[in-house]
Amino acid sequence: MSGNVLGFDTSTPATAVCVLRADGEAFEEEPSVARLREPPGHARELMPAIDRAIRAAGVGFGELDAVAVGTGPGTFTGLRIGIATARGLAHSRGLPLHPVLSLAALAAGIESEIALPLIDARRGEVFGAVYAGGRELAPPFVARPEDVAARAPEAALAAGDGSIRFRSALEDAGIRVAPGESRMHVVRGLHICRLAATAEPAPPESVVPCYLRAPDAKPSSRSGG
Repeated sequence: MSGNVLGFDTSTPATAVCVLRADGEAFEEEPSVARLREPPGHARELMPAIDRAIRAAGVGFGELDAVAVGTGPGTFTGLRIGIATARGLAHSRGLPLHPVLSLAALAAGIESEIALPLIDARRGEVFGAVYAGGRELAPPFVARPEDVAARAPEAALAAGDGSIRFRSALEDAGIRVAPGESRMHVVRGLHICRLAATAEPAPPESVVPCYLRAPDAKPSSRSGG
């Protein structure tokens, strides 16, 4: 896919944004690994980060050719904010919207022949999948950390905020986990942009979060929101 692409992800507590310009140069707002251990702040962080990336790229909103967004799985509120923002930008600018699985983007940054991206699913579980050379070997799943080993080859390397939180349980189960401060743990906007080339665009209203299970939050039965 050619052109200027804006990509971002809000599946974890860290907000990741990138503008991949038509000439191949990337302008990325890459969060630190430490940000994964802090409360999410997507509502206040996402649009300023998008603005900074676009300004750094020198392209302007009117020069964007596509929007790409991480669809999860991940935190319920974070995904809603990211996807709502992507829908709004794509709709208002008449741009194609490319949904990208956040696990695939996380896997793209794992430096191993077999990648095991793990996103914290709360409730003592992780969201995961298995990839080799960018190809999905095992589809997305939700599981307790001690049960992940049964789904992944021995050679797999785990990374992501799920592997940080449950490192001990995963390693006790025989799973290799990336070093604690490795950037492999972060879902990067750059990988969202790159994977957009292989993701078919979809009508903005049809792009929805990949939850894998019912969200923790329950709508209030009382009127008034």
